[in-house]
Amino acid sequence: MKAATLASVVSLASAAIAAQLNLIKEYAGSSFFDDWDFYGHWDDLNNGNIIYVNQSDSASLAYVTPSGNAVIKIDNTTTVPNNDPRNSVRITTKDFFEIGTIWIMDVVHAPYGCSVWPSIWTKGTLWPEEGEIDIIEGVNLMTYNQMALHTGVDCTMPLDNTDQTGTALLSNCNTTSGCTVKENTPNNYGAAFAQNGGGVWALQFDVSGIFIWFWQRGNVPASVTAAITSLDADTSSWGKPSASWASSSSCNIAQHFQAQQMVMDITACGDWAGVPSIYGSTCGNTTTNACYLNNVVGNGANYDTAYFEVASIRAFSANAATSNATSSGSAGPAATSSGASSGASTATSTVTTTPAAGTGSTGASGGTGSGAAALVTPVSLGVAVGLVSLLSLLML
Repeated sequence: MKAATLASVVSLASAAIAAQLNLIKEYAGSSFFDDWDFYGHWDDLNNGNIIYVNQSDSASLAYVTPSGNAVIKIDNTTTVPNNDPRNSVRITTKDFFEIGTIWIMDVVHAPYGCSVWPSIWTKGTLWPEEGEIDIIEGVNLMTYNQMALHTGVDCTMPLDNTDQTGTALLSNCNTTSGCTVKENTPNNYGAAFAQNGGGVWALQFDVSGIFIWFWQRGNVPASVTAAITSLDADTSSWGKPSASWASSSSCNIAQHFQAQQMVMDITACGDWAGVPSIYGSTCGNTTTNACYLNNVVGNGANYDTAYFEVASIRAFSANAATSNATSSGSAGPAATSSGASSGASTATSTVTTTPAAGTGSTGASGGTGSGAAALVTPVSLGVAVGLVSLLSLLML
């Protein structure tokens, strides 16, 4: 009898692991910008030479292309005089996403170029105590994406991590740079990423850890390509993640990370891209203010490649779909699209509230966000609880 019960436990556990996650939020198509807040302030977080526009001024910098992809960009058409900043975009989701969420992001083009500092990342309400996850980030003419976690004190990750394909660079998550991982998959950043038609990222935010996968165009797993209204919770077919930060005694993920908002932004120069030695390492000039004077000032042609083009961002969890999680019908993450490097298009309608203060990778200010959290039960936790409950019956 006990053997039969144990077999039932194994069967139920297998079914739970193979369960479908539900779409809880989709950013795609003409409604892409509807549930984001525009920052509407100068870049006081990373000290970039940028003004982040508000929604009412964003028509030429945040819009949806005729093919249905969302674009945010640095202004590449205005002539900026010396001592002035250039306009750009920073947007933050109105919703928070709890532990147990998997995001799938299909990105056709990511910003690059001298002085350019783009990022797609997530943050908790309080920084860094409630955590930050950097999914896409780089500066200037870097050829690789750099992923990272940022936390409060007492969170370290191993440098000799064989559970990821990326290379761990720093282990202490409570430093300015965080615990960073270099992406090693080909065509993952910069001009090579753009020329290859972009790629797809997955971020798993779980009690067992935080994991990021990247697939270049053409190598996206079938289960990810099919993820429109639901996602297979079994990630075993995805291969090793690019970055793996497993929860452990040296960093308990559930203690260091709370519900996260997603942020997309592009700044120029600032505390990373504008450091003379860093700027000069790929852009060839280490003199003071070279980053600003050689790029931000002038007619803006240097920013023709400084834009994100995103086909879709979808969030999945074990919970039932929220009321605003209906699919737009957009294709899954295998789709490609035409470019949108310059010129203005008709912007989608957007909703602006008081901007949520936040932080970039090197920022130091926290803030609050708006919108209700999408509450999620982690799949791994749900399986564990179910197993404990069922196994306890065997002891009766």
